[in-house]
Amino acid sequence: MSFETLTGLNKAAVLLMCLGEEASAKIFEELSDEEIGLVTRTIATIDHIPEDVKDKVFASFTEAERIFAGLFVKGNEFAKKAISGLERGTRTDMLLEQFISGTETRPLETISRMQPTMVAGLLEKEHPQTISLVLSTQHVVHASEILSHLPEEMRADVVYRIAMIGKVSPEVLTKIEDALHREIGQVGTKQQSQVGGIDKVVDILNNLKDSMDADILDDIEENDPDMVEEIRKRMFTFENLTALDGRSLQMILREVNNDSLTMALKTASDEMQEKVFANMSARAADMIRDDLEAMGPVRLSEVEAMQQSIVKIAMKLEEEGKLVLGSGGGDELV
Repeated sequence: MSFETLTGLNKAAVLLMCLGEEASAKIFEELSDEEIGLVTRTIATIDHIPEDVKDKVFASFTEAERIFAGLFVKGNEFAKKAISGLERGTRTDMLLEQFISGTETRPLETISRMQPTMVAGLLEKEHPQTISLVLSTQHVVHASEILSHLPEEMRADVVYRIAMIGKVSPEVLTKIEDALHREIGQVGTKQQSQVGGIDKVVDILNNLKDSMDADILDDIEENDPDMVEEIRKRMFTFENLTALDGRSLQMILREVNNDSLTMALKTASDEMQEKVFANMSARAADMIRDDLEAMGPVRLSEVEAMQQSIVKIAMKLEEEGKLVLGSGGGDELV
């Protein structure tokens, strides 16, 4: 081994071995898994470090430390972690998505900067599969607005096709860009992109206005009722429990203990709380009201997790045929 033939990776391996296991472990905490894998595999090939090589590696490190003095950070990761450190909620999720959307290359990104009405006008003469691919690459709010400006008779077909999309090769997106001429930007990814799927559909439909989502789902249901059932389940939230009839809600509440229910109601709307209280005994309702007043600050993530667990109970009961989610009624216990 000679210093002149060492690569940067070899020098890093030598330096770490000379610093010792404890110091190396602390340095590993700042490296990625890939970087740790590379340097440890290099370390494994070394069985002797000549004294002069050790001295020159330390001298090289000291010189590099002087030249590159300052703070090295992965700005992109730092920003993501800083945003994620905010209290979890809609605002945090929105900020994180906006940051990612603004820093990571997105296919057909020029579309994202165009007015929804303009995009709809550009796309309405295209094949529904082309439209679905374009909308699948967009931020859900933008995609929803474009969808709402498309002709009513084609919306359901487009949404159905979005749900059926998996990964799309850059070649396909490039062909779409070419077909739409200069009004659409260049694809910046070399890997296949996950641009569609049911989750994308749920996000898009949740951002539609004027109950347009219900009409679209009704149209799709005629051809694929199983898909519509899956979409509706994913769109169902804890607050949607207010739409259940009293008997169905009581059935769910019987499966939930008071501590879990109290946690779930911490951020619930007044309507949701009163709906729950109206469907349980007065004594139990008073106890939960008292517990809510006495409860101190709790993590939003814990509340959301508890709410989701109750939603899962509701979905399980529906799968067993014991209730129908979204059913209305007026059987509340008074």
